[in-house]
Amino acid sequence: MREILHVQGGQCGNQIGSKFWEVVCDEHGIDPTGRYTGTSDLQLERVNVYYNEASCGRFVPRAVLMDLEPGTMDSVRTGPYGQIFRPDNFVFGQSGAGNNWAKGHYTEGAELIDSVLDVVRKEAENCDCLQGFQVCHSLGGGTGSGMGTLLISKIREEYPDRMMLTFSVFPSPKVSDTVVEPYNATLSVHQLVENADECMVLDNEALYDICFRTLKLTTPSCWNLWVVCPNIFDCGKWIPNNVKSSVCDIPPRGLSMASTFIGNSTSIQEMFRRVSEQFTAMFRRKAFLHWYTGEGMDEMEFTEAESNMNDLVSEYQQYQDATADEEGDYEDEEEELQEM
Repeated sequence: MREILHVQGGQCGNQIGSKFWEVVCDEHGIDPTGRYTGTSDLQLERVNVYYNEASCGRFVPRAVLMDLEPGTMDSVRTGPYGQIFRPDNFVFGQSGAGNNWAKGHYTEGAELIDSVLDVVRKEAENCDCLQGFQVCHSLGGGTGSGMGTLLISKIREEYPDRMMLTFSVFPSPKVSDTVVEPYNATLSVHQLVENADECMVLDNEALYDICFRTLKLTTPSCWNLWVVCPNIFDCGKWIPNNVKSSVCDIPPRGLSMASTFIGNSTSIQEMFRRVSEQFTAMFRRKAFLHWYTGEGMDEMEFTEAESNMNDLVSEYQQYQDATADEEGDYEDEEEELQEM
């Protein structure tokens, strides 16, 4: 069986991850105690991708939950499916990261990372054919961004031939009032470019705009944001050879039909550019930089991260310009054919 190891870190990552496990458990017919209560044998197909089956017949999520403070872990434990997780797989500190990437990556997170890696190794060793890792985290705080990227780099060192997929929530000043989010996000992107194979980008600003402009919600909550998450995607003109589709005959629970689209579009550069501009505005004034240098960071790391972010934007822009040139050539050819 091909297994996936799930990791969720920080407050945002654990909140999203908890909801993820509720949905997956519901699809497989697994109740909050881990026992199968489904009505169709189809629900048990490929259940081992995300679950370990215990000797007592219970299904235990193959998940590692981490945070630098105990509050989030307590919330997960007291949630609807809190008792389904293996107790040893909760790894947490007591101090918190204080929305500081350096604390999560270099100081507080570095002290806890070995404990997290021990749990990751234990779960990986129990797999018959581990395919890879998926990480849920945000890039605006301290734990999900700093410690999350530290864990990703450590896993990449130990398992270089396994896939690394991240579900990364990018920050927006419209949703959060944490002023150093652009620092944390830019430093995280610097790490993700090096160590992740695939990043599912979830943009809080796009979700906020849908709530505010389309749904007319004056003060969108985080719940509103995640309910409208599927609406951030726009259908454009596709090149048929570049689209791969797959159909599952079994609809999700509670729905008659559902669809998912995953695309890598050059329009993503606008989000990177937005974060980069916010980063530059603060970094040029050395605003709040002492919070990071006080944890052992050097200004050169900020300069490198800023440069990498700009290179990423330039790369997407290069592909966009190349596509526009090709479309222009194609239109010229069509006009010539019509004249003939």
